[in-house]
Amino acid sequence: MKRNFFEELEKILYHKDIFKKIELFNEFYENFKANLYDFNHSHEAIICENSQVKILHPMKIRRPKEANSTLSLAKILHSVAHIEYSAINLALDASYRFKKLPLRFYQDWLEVADEEIKHFLLLEKTLNELGFKYGDFHAHDNLEKALFLTKDNLAHRMGIVHRGLEAKGLDANPFVLEKLNTTNHPIKSLFSEIFTIILNDEIKHVNKGDFWWNYAKNENDSYLDLCAKYKEFNLLGKVYNKTARIQAGFSENELQELDDFYNRK
Repeated sequence: MKRNFFEELEKILYHKDIFKKIELFNEFYENFKANLYDFNHSHEAIICENSQVKILHPMKIRRPKEANSTLSLAKILHSVAHIEYSAINLALDASYRFKKLPLRFYQDWLEVADEEIKHFLLLEKTLNELGFKYGDFHAHDNLEKALFLTKDNLAHRMGIVHRGLEAKGLDANPFVLEKLNTTNHPIKSLFSEIFTIILNDEIKHVNKGDFWWNYAKNENDSYLDLCAKYKEFNLLGKVYNKTARIQAGFSENELQELDDFYNRK
């Protein structure tokens, strides 16, 4: 008898040991690709606190302006690792929470989870080489907050989280890399490759968010209206990555509208 997709995924999503969670996911993902799960869409999703680090309000977290010491370098890398770990949970949660969707939906978000795990492990390995690990510093819960607020609405989840906050990561990527490259630490040689991998994969992830936002929304739904509804989240970087965003599915006109919306021109 096939095991239930959603029940098995729930065990992984809420597992407290990060590396056991990754191990379980890898096994689950191989089984999924081998068509070994049954989709019982009557399964009722739960929602639980799911952080592996100490959480602070974003305004209380001191962010290094440059990587002028091993500690500041580790803090910058840790903040990115936290985003990647949160993105694992967001992709798993989308696959787990939303029911009665085409198989492609579950294929897409499990693929995203798999790639986010690879990003996290690259960053964790780099932290380890500096003498640190994920969980050594505080982090904010902005992504987890967005997960909770959009838990009952697929269009909102796709629009705010995967088309919105993940796209903001496209904006941040080159600036974080520039900050990391202010270090003289020998580990600096790894950064360009890691952040290029992350950027290229995140473009694909945002494109998936764009596809499923368009799938789930009503015909007359406006993305700017969604931005206004969730005004606690700013979904555009101060300097946005136009090239990456267009590759991910945004149009030039929409980017200008978003810029006008957030900067109130």
